[in-house]
Amino acid sequence: MTLRSISSLSSASLIQTIQACRHATLALFEDVDYEIFCRQAHPDFSPIGWHLGHIAYTEALWILQRLAGYPPVFSEYHCLFAQDGLSKCDRVYLPPIAEVVDYLDTVRSKVLTYLDSAPFEHQERLWRWLLQHESQHAETIAMVLALTQATDKRSILITQTPDRAEGGSGDLSRAIAGEMVFVEAGYFEQGNDAVDAIDNERPIQSVYLEDYWIDRYPVTCRDYRFFIQAGGYDDPRWWSEEAWKWLQTSQTRHPLYWVDDPRNDDHPVCGVSWYEANAYAQFVEKRLPTEAEWEKAASWNPTLQERLLYPWGHEEPEQTRCNHQHLVGMTTPVDRYPQGQSAYGCFDMLGNVWEWTATWFGSYPGFKGFPYASYSQTYFDAAHRVLKGGSWATRRWAMRNAFRNWYHPHVQQVFAGFRCASHSHRF
Repeated sequence: MTLRSISSLSSASLIQTIQACRHATLALFEDVDYEIFCRQAHPDFSPIGWHLGHIAYTEALWILQRLAGYPPVFSEYHCLFAQDGLSKCDRVYLPPIAEVVDYLDTVRSKVLTYLDSAPFEHQERLWRWLLQHESQHAETIAMVLALTQATDKRSILITQTPDRAEGGSGDLSRAIAGEMVFVEAGYFEQGNDAVDAIDNERPIQSVYLEDYWIDRYPVTCRDYRFFIQAGGYDDPRWWSEEAWKWLQTSQTRHPLYWVDDPRNDDHPVCGVSWYEANAYAQFVEKRLPTEAEWEKAASWNPTLQERLLYPWGHEEPEQTRCNHQHLVGMTTPVDRYPQGQSAYGCFDMLGNVWEWTATWFGSYPGFKGFPYASYSQTYFDAAHRVLKGGSWATRRWAMRNAFRNWYHPHVQQVFAGFRCASHSHRF
C-alpha cells in the first residue's frame, strides 16, 4: 500500500508550509551575534551562519537555476555556501548576518514568483525534498548552538523539569534493565515510497525478523547513571577495541549533554555516541536494535498487518504525541506522551532524542539517488551508523518511522540517545 506522509499539496498550501519552515529557521538567529554566527563550535560542524547561507544556495540552485532556468543570483556566494565549495574550517569567513538574511529573502521572493506558474504537480517531490533539507539544516543549527553553549560544561538541554503531560506516571522508578515489549516473528514492510520520502528510504521492502524484545522506553538518565557509577567508562569489557581507543583518546567520561541532576532522571540520556550506547547495551547484557527491528516496533500494526507512517497512525506529529520542533525546547520524561505509543506499546519512538541502531547506513535493494546520484550514496561507506526517530528539535516534515539519519559512531553532538533490544527476555 502506498502512503503519503503529507497529503498532496497545492502550490498555495506549499507556500504556507515553506514560509512557516523559514520563519522557524530565522527564529533560531534572533539572539545570535556575528561572533556566534561565524564560530566553528566543533571541527566536524560548520558555523551556523554557513548553514543559513547554504539553505538559500540550495533553494536557488534547484528551483531558480535547475527548474526555472534563471541565471545565478549572488554568484559570489556559490563557492562559500556550496556543500563541496570549502572545507568546514574555511567557512568561518561569512558576510554580515543581514546580508545572508537578504540572500535568503531575495532567493525566496524569486522562488515564490516562479511558483505562480510552475508545473507543481510534476515537481512536488523536489519541493518536499527542499523543505526537508531546510529542516535538517535547521536542526544542525540547533545542535551547533547547543555546542556553543555547552562550553561551560553545563547541560543546555535540561534546565528544569517541564510540567508532565496528563497520562505520565510521575515517577518511572524503573530498574536499569528497563521494561521491554515482545515483537513476534514475521514479515513487515520497511521503508517508504511516499512523495516526500528521501531517496535512502526507498523502495519499500518486505523484511522477515525473528522474535525479539525491545525496550518500551529510551534509556533514561537514571539508567545510564548506574553505568557511570559502576565504572562503565573504565572497564574495557563493554567496549570494542575501536571504541576503547576512541574513549582513551577523547577522555570521555559521560555523554556530552550530561548533568548529574535528579530532575533529569526520567529524561532520555542525550548526547551519547554510538560507542557509548553499544557499551551500555553490553553492560546490561542486551544489544542495540537493528534498524529493521527499531522500525518494525515503531511502524508495524500486527493486528491490521499494516505499516503506519507514525507510531500512533497516519496523523501528522503534534504536541500531544511527541516532543519535536522546539515545542518544549529540551528533552522531556520518556513517558510523557502516551498518545504517541506504537502498536507494540513503545514510547518516544519519534521525537525527544534520536536513537542509535546497530545498522550501518546503506542502500535498500532498488535504490535510486535523488535529487542527484550521490545525495545519500556518498555515505554508503560502512562508516556511518543509522539513527531513527528524530529529536526535540526535529521538524515534523523530517519526522516519520521510515526516516533515516546517519553519523559516525564517535559523534556525541547529535541530540541522540538509544533503546536496547534482546533475543530473549531475562530481565
